[in-house]
Amino acid sequence: MNRRTFLKGASAGIAATSLLGSKAVANSAKELRVGLIGCGGRGTGAAIQALNADPDVVLYAMGDLTADRLQQSRSGLERFGDRLQADSTRQFVGFDAFEKVIAQVDVILLATPPVFRPQHLRAAVEAGCHVFCEKPVAVDGAGVRSVIETATMAQAKGLSLASGFCWRSAFGHRALYQRIHQGEIGKVVGVHATYMAGQLWSKERQEGWSELDYQLRNWVYYAQLGGDHVVEQAIHSVDKILWAKSDETPSSVMASGGRETRTEAKYGNIFDHFSAVYDWADGTQATLQCRQMTGCHMENLDRIIGSTGIAYVDGWANKFVIKGDNAWKYDGPSNDMYQTEHDDLFESIRNGSAMNQGVDMAHSTLAAIMTRMSAYTGKVVTWDQALNSQLELTPAQWVGGPGVDASVPIPGKTKLI
Repeated sequence: MNRRTFLKGASAGIAATSLLGSKAVANSAKELRVGLIGCGGRGTGAAIQALNADPDVVLYAMGDLTADRLQQSRSGLERFGDRLQADSTRQFVGFDAFEKVIAQVDVILLATPPVFRPQHLRAAVEAGCHVFCEKPVAVDGAGVRSVIETATMAQAKGLSLASGFCWRSAFGHRALYQRIHQGEIGKVVGVHATYMAGQLWSKERQEGWSELDYQLRNWVYYAQLGGDHVVEQAIHSVDKILWAKSDETPSSVMASGGRETRTEAKYGNIFDHFSAVYDWADGTQATLQCRQMTGCHMENLDRIIGSTGIAYVDGWANKFVIKGDNAWKYDGPSNDMYQTEHDDLFESIRNGSAMNQGVDMAHSTLAAIMTRMSAYTGKVVTWDQALNSQLELTPAQWVGGPGVDASVPIPGKTKLI
């Protein structure tokens, strides 16, 4: 199911479904109560952007796994004065904090470690909340299947569901990809993408932490919690590959990767580099290279090859060029794409248009997950294998204490499930 099929199929249901299925009806609720679930840096940033997006938004409730992160986040939001209404009675800590936040609000911001997203998203939509959901939306095929179901539910309820694939909100990117979709480089026959980044943060183990406490505070280094960096970070490049193909999903991927510089136990079980080749049924191929290494060349580039031209994307430098029959260079304004994400979301809530990016964000997430699956096992992985995978990385129930298995995958030995 692609985005167009999803929206077409859902439109009939929406026509017969009242927006009264949501807590916040666009034209009758002036004040929108927002809840933040996941109070780290990205979550705090999302809260700031939500408050800036609409003057009648208040941050009403906050939830996190740890009290210290919640308080740090709240302190950073005090400049919003009386619009910061998450007082001590609406601050929740622990694995069940999400349920308590959702019960209080109209709009939910999901910014926890990715492993929690499918569960939190489902609970928010079932409760009738509009949602901003950070990327990625899952860490395994089971999670992606859940998100696709939830996206259908949100559509039927007339709820807005926005994703954190921020480059789709950047003006330069929008202008370029619109030209690609209009055929100005001809038929897209190939894409080459790179996401060559540096080292990430890590937090030292503290006295009193359980193994799970430590892992959750360093979730980026555990595939079960964050998906690995091809799913958590380079997914932006994967998303742009699919965007270039009008969100048509690849049929298969062949990937490789490993650990060259991050070999210590504190780096969990993830790889530090990946490379991949994606195939589509029409013969299109795309390649991806990504890494997180200190002291190496850094870049984030996309080269979209068409039958009559080539489009070049340098998002970090805000440069967008087409060479070929329809030569073009973007000379328009730049924007804060993170803010635009929320501007679009709250505008859709106010005007009742119910934007729904659920299927696209699920598909981009699955394309990244299948890349990890291929690299970990050394096997070619098809789209159907990834979507129907029985590997479930999310525990049936979250309890404090023991952490996740930190065994490092070995290509050729790790089994494809």
